[in-house]
Amino acid sequence: FFVLTSVHMGVKSKNSKNSDDEHVSEFGGPIGCCLIMIFSHAFIYYVWLCLHYNDGALIYPSSVDEVVPLFKSLMNNIITGAMPTIYSVKIYVGFIGLQAFLAITMPGLTVRGLPVPSEGNKQLVYNINGITSWYVTIIVVALLHYYGIFPLSDVMKNLGPLLSTAILFSDILSVIAFITAHVKNKAHRMSGNLMYDFFMGAWLNPRPFGNFDLKFWAETRVSWIMLWLLTASAATLQYETYGYVSSGMIFMLVAHGLYTNACMKGEECIPTTWDIFYEKWGWMLIYWNLAGVPFFYCSSSVYILRHPQYTDLPYWLLAIMFTLLFTAYYVWDTAQSQRNRFRMQLRGTFVKRYAFPQLPWGTLKNPKYLKTKCGSLLLVDGWWGYARKIHYTCDVVMALTWGLACGFNHYLPYLYVSFFVAMISHRYFRDVYRCKRKYGADWDRYTK
Repeated sequence: FFVLTSVHMGVKSKNSKNSDDEHVSEFGGPIGCCLIMIFSHAFIYYVWLCLHYNDGALIYPSSVDEVVPLFKSLMNNIITGAMPTIYSVKIYVGFIGLQAFLAITMPGLTVRGLPVPSEGNKQLVYNINGITSWYVTIIVVALLHYYGIFPLSDVMKNLGPLLSTAILFSDILSVIAFITAHVKNKAHRMSGNLMYDFFMGAWLNPRPFGNFDLKFWAETRVSWIMLWLLTASAATLQYETYGYVSSGMIFMLVAHGLYTNACMKGEECIPTTWDIFYEKWGWMLIYWNLAGVPFFYCSSSVYILRHPQYTDLPYWLLAIMFTLLFTAYYVWDTAQSQRNRFRMQLRGTFVKRYAFPQLPWGTLKNPKYLKTKCGSLLLVDGWWGYARKIHYTCDVVMALTWGLACGFNHYLPYLYVSFFVAMISHRYFRDVYRCKRKYGADWDRYTK
């Protein structure tokens, strides 16, 4: 689901097992995937309902007799408050169209990804122009807001319809991507079960033309830029409503801005991650990148919008939170840079970047590594000499600060960090399973 959270991958020898072609059943198979899809839709709506209709408190029946009436009430709220409108479609499709246009036209680097076995070990080329697209998006949105063409606060005012629009768009796109992969004979690593294959995807490298890679674009440009804009809209509406922006909202603007900027300025590292190299562009990635990530991850910002009195935090608490955020961010950013630049240096694709901020210790000189029998080199230096998943730990800390920005009146702001811990733990076990299969005894040496 997330950018920059991949497994250890190094130089692959000719004798190494071709994991690109290997089918592994995951997520509980077809039944598990079906349940995840149902839960994912219901969960996002549930969070919106809690924020919009229950003052940010969790909704649950007080007795068995209330289950059916409560369900009917919630469904009625979705129908009356979250149905797509022409305006919501214009906003969402306009944003998607802008990001696609910028991805195709903005200047930037080009880098090569890992050799793709199913493509004859071809190294696909990726356009690295996320940082310029990110800055241009901010400028365009600011100008549209300033001149009254499109008030940014309209996003929050239409959050329910926008949520449904994003969900429908991602579901339809998932169907189109699945069918197109078969029509273009690009279906890859298929299980033979329709439900499972639809969930995991059929197309490994969805490219309608040229170097425009839809999977790469959706992971970087759509989810994270949309998330920051949702938070910026919440801040704008809070100012219009109350005449000020609470300290908790300022914190979220910085937190989401840091994360989004990191994905853009380090975009050259993403083509070598597991999401791009291995995961297919199926419902799982499409739904969560185009709907789930931005509309669920912004829940703290929406909560703060509706509760400025609880989220105008004291200076001492803000100081602690910013210290936690910046420390976790520094380790997370430099750890990601160390690992991915190590990979790029091995392949001769490393390019020195100047996108802000370039942090100290982001690139290791003559790092230590462990050479495996299959030919891969596993980094054991820098932050990776201290922990195997230090970036996961930092992600959890940053997620916790998003909840702290909301105060302690309700549990819902901490739903994200709870969800994230469960998701990242599952991802960790997926990672360990694959690494044990690939490296064998070398993985045992690495973990020691």
